[in-house]
Amino acid sequence: MTLAVAYGRSGLGVDAPLISVEIHLGNGLPAFNMVGLPETAVRESRDRVRSAIQNSGFEFPARRITVNLAPADLPKDGARFDLPIAVGILAASGQLPLSALERYEFAGELALTGALRPVPGLLPFALQTRRAGRELVCPVANAAEASLVHPMGCFGAEHLLAVCGHLSDREPLDPLAAQPPVDAPFPGPDLSDVKGQATARRALEIAAAGGLSLLLVGPPGTGKSMLASRLPGILPPMSEDECLESAAIRSLASQGFDPADWGRRPFRAPHHSASHVALAGGGSRPRPGEISLAHCGVLFLDELPEFSRQSLEILREPLETGAITISRAAAQVEYPARFQLVAAMNPCPCGHLGDPHTPCVCSPDQISRYRSKLSGPLLDRIDLKVEVPRISAEELQGSTAGEGSACVRERVAGARQHRLSRSGVPAAGLGSRDLEACCALGEAEQRFLAGALEQLGLSARAYHRTLRVALTIADLAGENRVTVAHLSEALGLRRALDH
Repeated sequence: MTLAVAYGRSGLGVDAPLISVEIHLGNGLPAFNMVGLPETAVRESRDRVRSAIQNSGFEFPARRITVNLAPADLPKDGARFDLPIAVGILAASGQLPLSALERYEFAGELALTGALRPVPGLLPFALQTRRAGRELVCPVANAAEASLVHPMGCFGAEHLLAVCGHLSDREPLDPLAAQPPVDAPFPGPDLSDVKGQATARRALEIAAAGGLSLLLVGPPGTGKSMLASRLPGILPPMSEDECLESAAIRSLASQGFDPADWGRRPFRAPHHSASHVALAGGGSRPRPGEISLAHCGVLFLDELPEFSRQSLEILREPLETGAITISRAAAQVEYPARFQLVAAMNPCPCGHLGDPHTPCVCSPDQISRYRSKLSGPLLDRIDLKVEVPRISAEELQGSTAGEGSACVRERVAGARQHRLSRSGVPAAGLGSRDLEACCALGEAEQRFLAGALEQLGLSARAYHRTLRVALTIADLAGENRVTVAHLSEALGLRRALDH
C-alpha cells in the first residue's frame, strides 16, 4: 500500500479544524511535494521529517512523495504537521501499520534527531480531538495541558521512536490523566491590605458581583492600583466552560498556558505604551491580544489617558459584544473577549485636582485636554466611575485591617449565583429588554429615575448601565427587586469626572 492518511488539526482562532494529511508514494524520480496551501514553516517540514526519519533508524523511501493537506483551501501554518507527515510516510512505506492511524490525531514539531518539540495552541486541538472521539499523540511537553481537556485520551512522547513503538504496539505509551483542579485560594494580594477607601471597596465588590467595568479616579498614591490588583481575588470561581475558553485562548499566546493556572482568572495589565495591535490582537498570523487574553478575567489599564486614542477606542466594541474580530486579507478570526475592564487615572495632569493638601497647578485648558483623551462613548460604556481620595493619617497608620478577600468573595459568589439562578447570566450579560424585566421598577422608582435622567442628562446607554449597577446592588442585598435606595447608590457610583 502506497497511500496513507494521518490526522492533524490547523489553528483558526480558538477553533481547530481537522486536517487530513494524505501521503502518496508514487513511481518516478525521488521528490517530496507538498500541496494544500502550506505556509513557510509547513513547507520546511520536508527537511525536518526526512532527517528525523533517517536519524531514528527508519528508511526514508526513495519515491515520489506527495503530501496533501486537506481541505486544500484552508491555509496551514506552524510546525505542528511534522509528526502526522512523518507517521504517514512510515505507514505508506509499510514501516507502520496503516490501521493504527485511524484512532489517533497527531501534533508535534520534529527535531532533526527525531525528538519531539512542543507546539503552541494545543489545548483547542485536544478539545476538538476529544469531541471527534479520537486520541491525541503529542510532545510530552504539551501533554499536561492537553490532558486537562482530554483526560486519559492524550499520549505524550519524547521521540518519534516512542510514537512508532506505540503505534506498532511494541512499547505502548501510558495515557496521561489530568490532575484534578484544586480550588485553591487566589495567590495574589489580599483586599485586607487596603486601608480606608470604603466607597472604592464597595464599588470593587459590586463590579465583581455583576461582572461590571470600573474606573478609579484619584490623586497619585491613593491605592487605585492596589484595589485593581485585588479584584481577581474576590471574583467567583470559574465555571468549566470558562476554564476551557480561558485556557484555550492563553495556549495560543507566545508564552503558552501553564496547567497550574487552570481555573484562575487572568489578570492582564499592559503598559500604557502598548499598541492597538497588542491590545486587540493581530499580525500576519492573527494571535489574541490583551483584550482576549483577559477573557473571563480582568484587564487593568493604569494611567488610562496615557494610552493612545486609537488603542482606547478599540475597547468600545468588545465592551458591548464580548468578542473581537480580527480581519486580514487571508483570514478573519473572532476571539472571545468577555473581560472586566478596570482602569485608573488621575483627575488632571499633575494629579492633584481636588486634593485638599496639595494644590493643583494645572490650567482649565490643560485639564480639558487631558480628559478629552477619553472619548464620551468610551466613558459611557464604563459601569462604575468612583473617586479614590487621599486617606487621612489616622486611617493610614491605623492597625485595624479591612475586610479580607475571602469574606468579600463569599458575598460576591452568593450574589452572582442569585443572578444566575434567576437570569442565567451575570448582570453584565443582560440585554436591555431582559435588564428592564429583571429590575421591574415600581412607580416610585420610575419617577426617581426619570428625574435623575432629566437632571443629569444621561444617555440611553448610561440609563441601562445604571439599571445594571442597581440590579447588582440588589443581588448583593439578596433582594429580588430594585428599589430607590439601589438606584440612588448606583447613580452615586457613576459620578466621577462629572465636575
